[in-house]
Amino acid sequence: MAGNGVARPAGRAYNRRMSTLAIIALILATVIAMECVAWASHKYIMHGFGWAWHRDHHEPHDKMFEKNDLFGLFGAALSIAMFAVGSPMIMGASAWEPGTWIGLGVLIYGIIYTVVHDGLVHQRYFRWVPRRGYAKRLVQAHKLHHATIGKEGGVSFGFVFARDPAKLKAELKVQREAGVAVVREALAE
Repeated sequence: MAGNGVARPAGRAYNRRMSTLAIIALILATVIAMECVAWASHKYIMHGFGWAWHRDHHEPHDKMFEKNDLFGLFGAALSIAMFAVGSPMIMGASAWEPGTWIGLGVLIYGIIYTVVHDGLVHQRYFRWVPRRGYAKRLVQAHKLHHATIGKEGGVSFGFVFARDPAKLKAELKVQREAGVAVVREALAE
C-alpha cells in the first residue's frame, strides 16, 4: 500500500501524477509548439515537396474537399499516437502521462486551426467577415499569403499568430521586385 492508503499494482514503479498546473502548462506549451510546427511545415513542406497536395488550396475551386486536407491526417495521427503513449489501457505500466496532455494540446490546436483557417479565413463552414480586431488581422494576413501565384515566396505561413498586414504587404512588394514571388494583380500596384 502507498502512504495514502491506495494499493499499487505489484511490480510497477510508482509514478507521481502530474499536477493540474503542470498539465495546463503542458497543454498550452503544446498548442504554441504546434503553431511553430504548422508554420515550418507550411513554409518548407507544403510550399516545398508537398506542393502537389497544397496547390489546390491556393487555386480557386468549388469542391468541398481539397488534397490539402490530407495534411490534417498527420496532426490527427500525432495526437492519436500521443494519447496512446499516455494511456495505461494501451501501454500498461509503461504509459507516459505527459503523452496524454501533449495529445490533447495537438487536438486543441487542430480544432483552433479548423475554426480559424478553414472556418474564419476560408469560410468553409460559416460566413462571417470580421470588421476589426485580431480576427480581421488573421484574415488579412492569410489573404496576403494567398496573394502569391505558385509556391515561391510568400508571407504569413502561420495560422494563429498573424503579423501586421502592412508589414506583410511591404515584404511581398520586396519579394515581387526581387523576382522571388509572383503577386496577384490586385496587390501588384
